[in-house]
Amino acid sequence: MPVKGSCANCNSSDANTMYEDGHSFCYSCKNYVHKGNKMEALKVVPITNNSSNTLKSVGIVDAIPERRIAKDTARLYNTAIKKSGSMTTHHIYQYFDKDGTHIANKVREVQGKKFWSEGNLAGAGLFGQHIFGKAGKFITICEGEVDAMSGYELLGSKWPVVSIKNGAASAVQNCTNSFEYLNKFDKIVLCFDNDKAGKEAALLVADLFEPNKCLIMDMEFKDANEYLKTNQREKFSKAWWNARPFTPVGIVNLADLGETLYDEKYCETVPYPWQGLNDKTYGIRTGELVTFTSGAGMGKSSIMRELMHHIMSNTKDNIGVLAMEENIRNTAFNLMSVEANARLYIKEVRDSFTREQLTAWQEKTIGTGRFFAFDHFGSISNDEILGRVRFMARGLKCKWIVLDHLSILVSGQEDNGDERKSIDILMTKLRSLVEETGIGLLLVSHLRRPSGDKGHEDGREVSLSHLRGSASIAHLSDSVIALERNQQATDPAEANTTIIRVLKNRYTGDTGVACRLHYDKESGRMTELENPFVEEEENNIPF
Repeated sequence: MPVKGSCANCNSSDANTMYEDGHSFCYSCKNYVHKGNKMEALKVVPITNNSSNTLKSVGIVDAIPERRIAKDTARLYNTAIKKSGSMTTHHIYQYFDKDGTHIANKVREVQGKKFWSEGNLAGAGLFGQHIFGKAGKFITICEGEVDAMSGYELLGSKWPVVSIKNGAASAVQNCTNSFEYLNKFDKIVLCFDNDKAGKEAALLVADLFEPNKCLIMDMEFKDANEYLKTNQREKFSKAWWNARPFTPVGIVNLADLGETLYDEKYCETVPYPWQGLNDKTYGIRTGELVTFTSGAGMGKSSIMRELMHHIMSNTKDNIGVLAMEENIRNTAFNLMSVEANARLYIKEVRDSFTREQLTAWQEKTIGTGRFFAFDHFGSISNDEILGRVRFMARGLKCKWIVLDHLSILVSGQEDNGDERKSIDILMTKLRSLVEETGIGLLLVSHLRRPSGDKGHEDGREVSLSHLRGSASIAHLSDSVIALERNQQATDPAEANTTIIRVLKNRYTGDTGVACRLHYDKESGRMTELENPFVEEEENNIPF
């Protein structure tokens, strides 16, 4: 229990209170002594013009009613106000150096919400630092001066509370400059604003100190002052005492997974339309980046059409398409073609059907409202592409996104002097986007031109080393699936048969030839040939 007694500073007989942690505070003269040590008491500096002509703002010590800051708290923190009639027009926050000398003012215009400084603000410590001694059990850091004063009141005027000088953007630099002072406290409680900037700043500041030094508050309200203005002292105190130890981003205690370990929402699986590929990969999953690669004219577009239609038919998921080399009408006809078993993307074929037939196929595919395509013409930066993908994932709830193709994105950059570096950067961003959104990303990539007489159009076997541009494509993809076809074969059956080869498979590790797909020119469909791994004589494979 706190014990009242006399104050050595002002000689009051009963205004001084000694608290359980050892610090004392006089409610008469506002004298603070830390943990009962014998350090010289810090006296309140009057709010007046300093001898330096750079500190021009003066005001009166009074309560700040619009923020519910008590007069005693304003006096303790050396904060003054200016008034026009009964209206407060300015707040004046005094800042001090490590020796307790008043060297700067920060002035806030209440109505216009403008801030400016006077004097040497860069040389000052944290707001309130001069009040609370040089060591202790807890110190709390807020994002603004009013929040520091609010936090102090909310905690019953028992614990030191300070503030960084210029909001979240200054947090790391301010705390670095005051590192020695802050580090002498046993625990540092970070009470930054409950917004993106504040949360990010808290993580960065916490990372300055040794593990378990910093505790981060999880706040229901925007900031400490919101708690004070709504009289939520108990909620603030609970959030303060429950502040969690900082854990660096990416470090997870696996025990915390609990039953979520088995929650399938983190990994939705859809089987491929071809059994041989399923046998090796166990399907395609959200949260993965799958790269499809081949030489020119190997059937990548046909494969992607089949996959998009298959996902549509086997899920209720939304699908996004960014086909960089075709307009959205072609994308639409491609999807309808699979449903119709006819090459509707060819006008002459399309004209052979009635409008009623076309409308029926349209309604079953793009008419479901589950396909979203990127309507693009002209140059566009990679960041803009990434923004479109993120919007499809977040805003349109697309679980599956097709990006066709990687090479054209890189070639469209203004500065494409180093293709490998450009691909490295783009693949890293795509990988991060998959992790951020949880989408299944189907990426199309081209192969580099091989050396020697036999090219990919002649059915040359594909390896990871043939990927165009960068090894990062293979490293950052969960699966890499290659298409091989001998376009120059004299046998039409061979010329229209594509070998599906798994080059990388992070899920099962199983690689090699998965299946053979036959392309039917009449329907535009790709169907799997049976038993591709037995001897050709027994299998009746046409080559």
